[in-house]
Amino acid sequence: MTQTNYGPEGVDVHFPGWEAAMVGRSILRIPTRAIQSARAEPGWTSEILGMRSGLVVSGYRKLGTFTHPAGARRLVSMKRGMPLLRLRTDRRETGFDEILLSTDDALRIAHGIDGSLAQ
Repeated sequence: MTQTNYGPEGVDVHFPGWEAAMVGRSILRIPTRAIQSARAEPGWTSEILGMRSGLVVSGYRKLGTFTHPAGARRLVSMKRGMPLLRLRTDRRETGFDEILLSTDDALRIAHGIDGSLAQ
């Protein structure tokens, strides 16, 4: 399962084994300066994510890069039944407009990022 860690430098996302193959990388570092907003949601989003490169197991797991018809590019690692961390990021620095991650620490990470963005 994708591991998400937050610290003063930003967010590190680790994609183990087969997940790395689905997203095309084993790690993504998101510096704090590249994060525009952070929000925790109670769980899975059913919004239209767009065309994908990756894996979708209907109603259970979404993993990969999704490009919305309006142009938004998202990195997604969602699993049903887990809280969701939604990061809006600077695409020039991360390659993505949004990053959606299922993690039990979604609320803690979102609050930590909001605190650092307010400073």
